[in-house]
Formats: sequence, C-alpha cells, structure tokens
Amino acid sequence: MPNTRIRYQSFRKNKKGVSPALSTIILMTAVIAMIMVAMSYANGMLNSQMANNEFTSNQQFMATTGQQMDAVAWNLGSTQTVTYSTHFGFLSFNASALNYSFAVYSSSSGWVNFTAPATGLLLYNMPLSYVSLGSNYFERVPVNANSSFLQQGASVPVNQVLCEEKLSSNSSCYTRIALVPTIRMFNSTIMGTPSTSYYKFYLPYLCQFSTTHSSSPSVTLTGENVTEITTSGVTKIIVTAIPSISAGFNSSFFNFANNSVTLNIPSSVAEFYFGEVTTTEGCS
Repeated sequence: MPNTRIRYQSFRKNKKGVSPALSTIILMTAVIAMIMVAMSYANGMLNSQMANNEFTSNQQFMATTGQQMDAVAWNLGSTQTVTYSTHFGFLSFNASALNYSFAVYSSSSGWVNFTAPATGLLLYNMPLSYVSLGSNYFERVPVNANSSFLQQGASVPVNQVLCEEKLSSNSSCYTRIALVPTIRMFNSTIMGTPSTSYYKFYLPYLCQFSTTHSSSPSVTLTGENVTEITTSGVTKIIVTAIPSISAGFNSSFFNFANNSVTLNIPSSVAEFYFGEVTTTEGCS
C-alpha cells in the first residue's frame, strides 16, 4: 500500500475561538460596511444640498421670468428666453388656473361686467424626497412682497412668485414654485379744461405652453396679442380673483390678502389691457 502522507494544518485561535485570519476578514467587512454607510450618508447630504441650491436658484428663475413676461406682454412678437436649473425637479404648466373678473360702474352705462382671459401658471416641481419645507409651507419671493393681486404704481410687478408645499391629491409629491400673473394699476391726470383722470390696468396672461427639443433647460416667452377695453365716466371698480377649483387651485394656494378689491374713484376714464403671452420650454 502506498505510503500516504497527510498534512494537517492548524490555526492558532484567539480566546474566543476565532482564528486571526477570520478575525481580520470580519474586521475588514465591518470597516467596508461602515465606509458604505458613510458614503451613502455623504451622498444623501450632497444630493440634499444640491437640491436645495437648485430650488433656491429656480426661485430667482421664476422672478426673472416674471420680469420678462412683463417685457413681452405689451410688445407684440417680442421674445425673451430665461434659463433654469433642472436635475432634481421639472417644469410644468397648468392652463386656466386663475381668472380675474371686473365690475365697472359708470354714470352713462351703469354696471358693466367682464372677465379677463384665464391665465395659466408656470410651475417648478421638486419631489419631497429632495426638498421638503413642511406641510402647508407658504412663502412669497421676496418674503416682503405685497400680497395683493392688485398692485398700484407704474413700476410695480405684474406677477407674484409663490413657494409652497400643500399635501393634497393634486400636489402630494412636490414642493412647488409658482409664477402667478397679477394686475398692475396706476392713475394719471391730463391737465386741461376740464382735466381728465385715467386709471389703467395691466394684466399679462399665460395662455399656451409647448415644448421643443433642446439640451439647454430654458423657457422662451412671446408676446402674442393685446386686448384693450375702455370705459368713460367710471366712479367704481370691483376686481375679483377667481381660482380654478377644478384645476386644483383654491384661495389658500394663492393666499392673496383679499380675493376682491373695490376702488371708489373720481369720474375717470378706465382702461384695461390684457397681454397674451405664450411659453415654450426649450429654445425653438
């Protein structure tokens, strides 16, 4: 019978009965697990910081877009393009989200009622998994902005930028930044015999949204049309904001100081201008 030599290899064990080699493997596994946890935490913190930066950046994007909307609304065919950041969120448009109605009283015609064209809202949506400000969070940008939908003065804005998080069936997954068209009003007097007082109202409205293929995230605004309504001998004007409940927007979404404003004015010429603005996502 052949002489078979059998080698037996033994490992020295520690006090707990675990060999040094196995102990090293366990230690390395624990270290790797700790590194992976740390990397996951660091990556989560980095994404959170980047998402917050994107959210803040797009607040300014909406404010700039509002300024450009005012620039093109009264100049037919003019365009302005504004870029924005998009990695965690996305841009959307909700048509016919808000209406403004007018009741105008004049000595010659009595009460005349009409409604401005419905306006859509431009929205930037950020998933709550990246940015969550708390349920029912609401903020205007800037925070000291006037909360009335009717602003008085020749240089006041014709829009408001809103940031909010409202947990509802229509917005349960997102913190949103909204660009909301509002009304600018100012009055002037032409001296003469007799003098004539004018009250002018300007409302741009977003009526259409389309998308083009573009590698650069941007929106292009185009002034399409201006409608004018003029009434003389006006002594009272009632302006009312009417949110579209069916579109998922109620009064708490806009959080205006009042949903209706009444103006008692000396006998004046009232002029109403409605500027149609279309929005294209991407560069055409």
